[in-house]
Amino acid sequence: MENFDASLSTYFKALLGPRDTRVKGWFLLDNYIPTFICSIIYLLIVWLGPKYMKNRQPFACRGILVVYNLGLTLLSLYMFCELVTGVWEGKYNFFCQGTRSAGDADMKIIRVLWWYYFSKLIEFMDTFFFILRKNNHQITVLHVYHHASMLNIWWFVMNWVPCGHSYFGATLNSFIHILMYSYYGLSSVPSMRPYLWWKKYITQGQLLQFVLTIIQTSCGVIWPCAFPFGWLCFQIGYMISLIALFTNFYIQTYNKKGASRRKEHLKDHQNGSLAAANGHTNSFSSLENNVKLRKQRKD
Repeated sequence: MENFDASLSTYFKALLGPRDTRVKGWFLLDNYIPTFICSIIYLLIVWLGPKYMKNRQPFACRGILVVYNLGLTLLSLYMFCELVTGVWEGKYNFFCQGTRSAGDADMKIIRVLWWYYFSKLIEFMDTFFFILRKNNHQITVLHVYHHASMLNIWWFVMNWVPCGHSYFGATLNSFIHILMYSYYGLSSVPSMRPYLWWKKYITQGQLLQFVLTIIQTSCGVIWPCAFPFGWLCFQIGYMISLIALFTNFYIQTYNKKGASRRKEHLKDHQNGSLAAANGHTNSFSSLENNVKLRKQRKD
């Protein structure tokens, strides 16, 4: 295993250059194997979990879901506030920010972004709760791709570009996660569900986040600084993939729901008109029958 890790490190160094020494010795960052193994275990659970739960009753998980979502809401709030204050203290440049130009503020950003990386491991629990509750329809290609890829991407980010221009997407994502996990936490309480109306807008916020990240990353391409060009191009490509998948999810979830509701409304309206027409016809028929009966009696 050590030889394999050494070979990986040599390959990564040849491909990406030397690692950032400021994160040397940090938990999970020294070698890639633990992150990779966690990702493989995650994918195996995604594959085997629904099979295991197929003939079993779903778990409610209500209490633990409230605690879990509250915990991630608070962690996201902490990361968002720390990132914003770190960027302010370091006088970060919106258009392009190098990884070694803000001193202590850079170290503050690095410490927060480690928590951001680690939060991607915690968020694997999102999928595990779907499996335990048998909400398999929520385990989509988008969901699995997003969760599995983010942990791996951020291992590389933390080892090569752990501050500077890397802050922007994480800051926006932390803000979105404040809204998202507070929504999930409240929705796990049945009495709160009728009052939750902003799920659709969370998805819109996620799409806006990806667009803004592309714009800000593109600024680093147009007005370059001491931030690696290859990382900027990779981030733009990854954001485009998320926009494509999230847009498809949005169309499938919300536009089709709206269309089906309009169809149902039109169908009900047509059925109502037909019922009314039948009522008039039946009344008219009844009137004719009454007239016939009266004539018969006279005869």
